[in-house]
Amino acid sequence: MPTPKQMEKLARSMGREIASQRPFGPSDDMPDEYWRALLDDAQVLIADAGRSSPRPRLCELPQHVLRVSCHRCERIVEIQKVDAVRLYGPQAGWKEVARRLLDSTCQNRTGRHEEDGCWPAFCPV
Repeated sequence: MPTPKQMEKLARSMGREIASQRPFGPSDDMPDEYWRALLDDAQVLIADAGRSSPRPRLCELPQHVLRVSCHRCERIVEIQKVDAVRLYGPQAGWKEVARRLLDSTCQNRTGRHEEDGCWPAFCPV
């Protein structure tokens, strides 16, 4: 492995400019570009935070019949989109609605909160 001086000499011989700045260390201030990128990401997160329900919403689904099955008990629950919108509202998230449909009629109860309930699998109809 060449030493730093040997690498600088090799870079000079190839006609490349030697980096005059040393890399950032833990005690150095972060560059402005770093903070600007962080703030831009935060603005995106704030814009998405206004949407409290998971994607997709019921009003965005193209299917007329929505079907969800359980990985655990292999039960299938179907509901028409019109009924789901009437019960839960058009802005409700499909995954949230599916969990509610399965949990309200779950047949596998263990008594432990972590294990109770169905495990939804979203089926295309």
